Amino acid sequence: MSQLELIEKIDDKSARVVVIGIGYVGLPLALELARSGYRVTGYDKDPVKVRLLISGESYIGDIASSELAPFVKRGVLSASADPAVLDSADAVVVCVPTPLNKTKDPDMRFIAWAADEIAAHQHEGMLIVLESTTYPGTTRELLVPMLTKGYEIGKDVFVAFSPERVDPGNTRYTTRNTPKVLGGTTPSCLAVAQALYSHIIDTVVPVSSTDSAEMVKLLENTFRAVNIALVNEVAMMSRRLGIDAWEVIRAAATKPFGFMPFYPGPGLGGHCIPVDPLYLSWKLRSLKFQARFIELADAINSAMPEYVVSRVTDALNTRKKSVMGATILVAGVAYKPDVSDVRESPAFNVMEGLIRLGANVSYVDPHVPEIDEAGIKMQSVSPFASFAGYDAVVVITHHRSLDWERMLSEAQLIVDTRDALRQVPGDRTKVATL
Repeated sequence: MSQLELIEKIDDKSARVVVIGIGYVGLPLALELARSGYRVTGYDKDPVKVRLLISGESYIGDIASSELAPFVKRGVLSASADPAVLDSADAVVVCVPTPLNKTKDPDMRFIAWAADEIAAHQHEGMLIVLESTTYPGTTRELLVPMLTKGYEIGKDVFVAFSPERVDPGNTRYTTRNTPKVLGGTTPSCLAVAQALYSHIIDTVVPVSSTDSAEMVKLLENTFRAVNIALVNEVAMMSRRLGIDAWEVIRAAATKPFGFMPFYPGPGLGGHCIPVDPLYLSWKLRSLKFQARFIELADAINSAMPEYVVSRVTDALNTRKKSVMGATILVAGVAYKPDVSDVRESPAFNVMEGLIRLGANVSYVDPHVPEIDEAGIKMQSVSPFASFAGYDAVVVITHHRSLDWERMLSEAQLIVDTRDALRQVPGDRTKVATL
């Protein structure tokens, strides 16, 4: 199949699309493709996700089952754990995880697995787009060699990279109206990929190469990680100076130019910001270049959970209580407000640190009924339970559904790492901040 024939199939919506990995990134993309008129199959090795999608049930907080079910019922959206679905695919979008290993180096197992699966079922005239966040050069160095054994790039196979820009819980910016960066291995690869994405994304932003597209995502999240590290350090400085860091940041944010507010917290969480900058740092180390800002930011942000533990210890000491034997409630374990996503949440490091010091730790999170992470396995206490029975409440995630006024009224002591209680009326002498 030629480039023009593949573009024609994409334009008339007869192209079959397979999305590899149907998690937080892949499922919204698969749904948007189905909405746009394509027949889409989600390919995943997780039998639970496959079963739920086949049943029209959503397992992602941002997508309602009522959105999925009509497309599943019509047969335009399906799921499978069988790689044979790739045999008939005209376009394949790879949305697999890209975690770090224990030494904070990139773990490329899932991308390599996806490439192997595609190569085993490859045929002439396929578009393959990688969306998984990774270091500059991955598409060119890893994907292309595996997909050009017997196929000519830009003629028989078309390979591109488009970084995902998923923000769980964001109702304003969704898959369709978030601009999409797109880089092709060759101009013809870009043209084919742009043909597909132009049908599902309002604004496609083409760049000159897959390396540039990969770098775009890392710059976006490195920018955030470095600035969060800066304000985390400002929070520690401000405490030493007897200054309210949040007051300073909010006042600075009134400047209409030259300043963008970031806010301190208990540490980084989520699938991107704690991980993505380290992909760039790792790549540059291989080129004998030290990414000093990235490494310093990682050191500061990674130390924040332990700093929170020390703040809890200090706050208890002011009330002549020891952290050993204290009953402590962690409020919120999701990595951001109003979602159930706990990936890389700093809550678990805070809890582990408190437990290590001998505290009796519980948690409350209306979005996360139970946890089994980082060696911590427990169920959430009821959001309606009293806060009065705890020696301290530690605010990690500021969910809107938590009763902040009642917390301030009932709790003996609150360590507020998110400034969640600033506007809540009540006795602020019981509140300690970062």
